[in-house]
Amino acid sequence: MAELRYNPLLDDWTMVSADRSKRPDMPKDFCPFCPGSGKVPETYDVLKYDNDFPILSQNPPQPDNIGSDFYKTQESYGKCEVILYSPDHEGKFYDLSQDHIEKLVRLWIERFEELKKDQKIKYILPFENKGKEVGTTMIHPHGQIYAYPIMPLRLRLELKNSKAYFEKTGTNIYDQIIKDEKDFEKRIVFENDSFIVLLPFFANYPFETYIIAKDKISSFSDFNDKLVTDFARTLKELTGAFDQVYNKAFPYMMAIYQEPVNSPEYEGAKDFYRFNVKFFPPLRGENSIKYNASSETAAWVHGNPRRVEETAEELRRAYRSFINEG
Repeated sequence: MAELRYNPLLDDWTMVSADRSKRPDMPKDFCPFCPGSGKVPETYDVLKYDNDFPILSQNPPQPDNIGSDFYKTQESYGKCEVILYSPDHEGKFYDLSQDHIEKLVRLWIERFEELKKDQKIKYILPFENKGKEVGTTMIHPHGQIYAYPIMPLRLRLELKNSKAYFEKTGTNIYDQIIKDEKDFEKRIVFENDSFIVLLPFFANYPFETYIIAKDKISSFSDFNDKLVTDFARTLKELTGAFDQVYNKAFPYMMAIYQEPVNSPEYEGAKDFYRFNVKFFPPLRGENSIKYNASSETAAWVHGNPRRVEETAEELRRAYRSFINEG
């Protein structure tokens, strides 16, 4: 059974799926994403794989009859896809060739264009969980895409505040972020023609890192060949730099943020929002984790245990080291 349950305190929805807790444990040496598993083609570069245990589906079950006018339920409509980055079970993202990563970017574009055709879909979020520190159990390099039937609360807040800032100043809020960060300089890691990589002034995690499109790009629909090339290079260089910070695999949560789809109430989002990628790495030191504890969970008030001006310099050094080694 899967359903969405409404939270009237936050005007938000929780995805509930009892079936996901019943997922079988895989045999120790078995990976469904590896060629030879019988689950994927014998040869592939990048691949879309429909999640075997989706919490959202385009043929959802009826919600349990346990709600009310106050405690509303809704079908868990949507789509959950796995995006396989490579057939190499223990491969590193930054070891992939430039051409290979461009194929991945084009697959993300293809899936965005396909999923937004479904008028019930309101938001499409490609994301990745990397490392046991964030709960990853499958080390095969992969990400996921969730296509939601509702607008996630974080996105509603970002869009609301971005629109309000644009209406007040006539400036896209991400252009203002880029300007302030370039004026200060010390939180920027690197940039190219199309994207800038920085640790924002307000980062919640010591190594929280943003990739922001410089031009008026609000979704994968706006990508051309130049953007594909520059975005692939940006991802390769940033993930390579991450692993140089402590000379070991660097865990993170990553999400690709875009404008909503099939949502007339957000018409004009291209003016006030911007394509961006946010990385949330949980490390605060080589062997220490920055956990979300009571303040973060209960009040949504984060405490960053380190100054990002210092961690930005560490990441810049790691970036230079990665580039020099390459």
